[in-house]
Amino acid sequence: MSNTVGKTNLLGLTQPQMEQFFESIGEKRFRAGQVMKWIHHFGVDDFDAMSNLGKALREKLKACAEVRGPEVVSEDISADGTRKWVIRVASGSCVETVYIPQDKRGTLCVSSQAGCALDCSFCSTGKQGFNSNLTAAEVIGQVWVANKSFGTVPAKIDRAITNVVMMGMGEPLLNFDNVVAAMQIMMDDLGYGISKRKVTLSTSGVVPMIEELAKHVDVSLALSLHAPNDALRNELVPINRKYPLAMLLDACQRYISQLGEKRVLTIEYTLLKDVNDQPEHAVQMIELLRNVPCKINLIPFNPFPHSGYERPSKNAVRRFQELLQQAGFNVTVRTTRGDDIDAACGQLVGKVMDRTRRSERYIAVRQLNNENDAALGVRQN
Repeated sequence: MSNTVGKTNLLGLTQPQMEQFFESIGEKRFRAGQVMKWIHHFGVDDFDAMSNLGKALREKLKACAEVRGPEVVSEDISADGTRKWVIRVASGSCVETVYIPQDKRGTLCVSSQAGCALDCSFCSTGKQGFNSNLTAAEVIGQVWVANKSFGTVPAKIDRAITNVVMMGMGEPLLNFDNVVAAMQIMMDDLGYGISKRKVTLSTSGVVPMIEELAKHVDVSLALSLHAPNDALRNELVPINRKYPLAMLLDACQRYISQLGEKRVLTIEYTLLKDVNDQPEHAVQMIELLRNVPCKINLIPFNPFPHSGYERPSKNAVRRFQELLQQAGFNVTVRTTRGDDIDAACGQLVGKVMDRTRRSERYIAVRQLNNENDAALGVRQN
């Protein structure tokens, strides 16, 4: 999705950036609003189709600009209505975008990086290694592609996409500028007009950027917690070694307090059989979050090859949920959606041209473990 040489891709420009662009080519600032509506409301990528622009301006735009959306490699539809797009980005890697329909709500799960640098032990994306940050056009382009597939309609009218969650591949706060720009377009009435309450950024805990986020946008915040104590979280979410729980929760609470309007933090907690799903973990979690305004979303682990983890039983999930509810927390269990097309939470892998060689090392370690297990089985027999 690299720009044509010398041309500006207008897809990823915020309203102020679009106004600056038009001024730079000797045009009035109001042209920004006209073009943004064509791009985001109607999915138009051909300047000749922008009928309220004069011919001279259309020719000027064709010479210096473009509207270049991401390349869609494939689109799969699950039996439950979930959709997954595989999208190739400029680096040559592929990322994945998922749409989850539910009652009157349609949530789009958007990726921010090709791969992920954080290496959370239970996440298939992390095992692919890391290649690159997506550009703002590649981030918002996922919304643009999905919107077009449903038949684009102007903002504020009934539409398929009502919510966007930055919970796809990558850590959004490690691609800060591009993700913030894309979210600004999502919420702009000239873009997709989505309420700030319905745009959610999920982070594993990049503390300095949580503090920076409130200066730019006031979207909803979700924390990928996954463990109720530092020792276990250090294993599951390695960034915790740099930003431990006390520091992380303090930053999250400061962010939420700045939003006002009775906003709360969403806690995401992937349940791993016999790892973090025991009653003592629930008790520790109750104590950890006692003074944090939050709602808790439990996510039974979605298996992927060679993960080393298992999904807990329904009884274990129910027991964990009930313990938290008895302590007064609002707790939901995320329904697994799209697992038949590998679109469920934690299953997104895309096709990452790994610069870290993590995927190569991960496969080698798993193969060695399997060989050791097999040898041990032979000796025991």
